[in-house]
Amino acid sequence: MSTRPAVDAPPARRAPQGRARRRESLTALGMVSPAVFLLLLFFVIPVVLAFALAFTNARLVSPVPAQFTGLQNFRTLLDDPLFYKSLRNTFYFAAVVVPLQGGLALVLALLVNAKVKGVNFFRTVYFIPVVTSMVVVSILWTFMYQKTGLVNELISHLSLGLVHGPDWLNNPSTSMPAIILMSVWQGVGFHMIIWLAGLQTIPQDLYEAADIDGATRWVRFRYVTWPGLRTTRTFVLITITIAAFSLFAQVSVMTQGGPLDSTTTVVYQAVQTGYAQQQTGYASAISLVFFVLVLAVSLVQRFLTREKG
Repeated sequence: MSTRPAVDAPPARRAPQGRARRRESLTALGMVSPAVFLLLLFFVIPVVLAFALAFTNARLVSPVPAQFTGLQNFRTLLDDPLFYKSLRNTFYFAAVVVPLQGGLALVLALLVNAKVKGVNFFRTVYFIPVVTSMVVVSILWTFMYQKTGLVNELISHLSLGLVHGPDWLNNPSTSMPAIILMSVWQGVGFHMIIWLAGLQTIPQDLYEAADIDGATRWVRFRYVTWPGLRTTRTFVLITITIAAFSLFAQVSVMTQGGPLDSTTTVVYQAVQTGYAQQQTGYASAISLVFFVLVLAVSLVQRFLTREKG
C-alpha cells in the first residue's frame, strides 16, 4: 500500500492563514478580557489582600501604618467565644437549609415537569421570589414575623384562637428557624429550575421501557430519575451549601445578629468586625479561616458525589 506524502502549503497561502489565526486569537483575547478583569478585581485581588491583612494589625481608618503581627489574629480568634457561636449558627443554618431547600426544589420540579395545562403559571409563581431582592424580601418578612404580624394572625385563625405565635425575631429560640423558613421560600425557585433542567435531559425511552415493565412511580424515580440527575444533584448540593454558608443579608436586615447573638453568622461577624469595629486585620483572619472551612466542605462533597468507576 502506498502512502501519499503530505504537501506543505505554499508560502503565499500560509501567510493569510497565519494572519487569520492571529485575528482569531486577538478576538478571543478581547472577548475574554472583561471577564478576566472582573475576576481579578473582585476575586483574586480581594483574596490576596485578605490573606496578607490577616497577618497584620491593619485598621480600616488609622493614621498608623499596618504592622506585621504574625499569627496574633488567629490566636485571638481561637479565644473568641463569638466566633464559635457564629460558626455553630452558620453550620446549623446550612445543615437545615441544604437538605430542606434541595428536597423541596426537587419536589416542585417533579410537579411542574408534568405535561398538564397551566404548568407554566406555577413555574412562574414558584420562581417570582428568586427575582425579588433579598433585602426587600427580608423587610417584608420582618413585618410578617412581628407579634401582631401576618404569620401570627394566620396561626391564630387556623387554631381558632387557641394558639398565639411568639415574637419570632426577638426570641433566641425562634429567630434562626424564622430566617431559615424565609431563606428557603426565597431560594427554592432557583434550584427548582436547575432540577427541572436536569429532569428534561433524561431520555423518555427509559421511562417508556419502565412503563412496559410495569414499574411503579417510586421505581421509576429510584431507578430512572434519580440516577439521571447525578450531575444535577452535585451542582445543586454544592451551590446551596456555598449560598448557605454565606448567609448575611437576611441577618443584617432582620435581626442584626440578635437576639443574644442567636443569628450571628461568620460572614456577619467578619463584616461587623471589619467595618463597624474597623479591625480589618482581625476580620481578614476570620474570613481566611472561614474560606478554608468552606473549601474543605465543598471538596468533601465533591469527593462523595464523584462518579465512581
